[in-house]
Amino acid sequence: MELRLVQERSPVREARFEALLGVVAEPLHRYLRRRADAAAIDDVFAETMLVLWRRLEDVPGIDAEGSVDPDEALPWCYGVTRGCLANASRAERRRLRLVERLTQAAEPPREEEPDHLELHQALGMLGALDREVVRLWAWEGLAPSAIAQVTGLTANAASIRLHRAKKKIAARLERKNPRRAGQRTDEEGSRG
Repeated sequence: MELRLVQERSPVREARFEALLGVVAEPLHRYLRRRADAAAIDDVFAETMLVLWRRLEDVPGIDAEGSVDPDEALPWCYGVTRGCLANASRAERRRLRLVERLTQAAEPPREEEPDHLELHQALGMLGALDREVVRLWAWEGLAPSAIAQVTGLTANAASIRLHRAKKKIAARLERKNPRRAGQRTDEEGSRG
């Protein structure tokens, strides 16, 4: 491996690469400016230069002394640039599809629904860590041991915090609505 790196960084190889760049750099950059987004040009150009460096021995039209025949080297280098541009375009399309899937999968942010306003207010009365513990349990469906991993608490501490937070929420909701869940008032009983 070290021998290969030394060989790749030889002064002769570097001189051949610089001679190649002198001939192809500007035409390849123009090629990219006409075909790529401004934000992608430098990245694709850098990737092209890396491929040209790695495959310097494969580039046609470079003689042993390092002189470059543009008519032979440039078309091959255009092909490399075209391939790098295609790779970048595919990567961008994959990234956009992922963003689209994530956007569609995420629930849109909602205003606090009037039905749950009291619950949100009760949650707001808790400390930040207790609120997170309750949310991880209720919204994400995590057990206390998993909540402990997320928050850095011990499993026992997460379980205790969850129990106490649920009791505080229940007490707050009972004060707001003295009627217990499942009980019907006389009005509700006479309607049905």
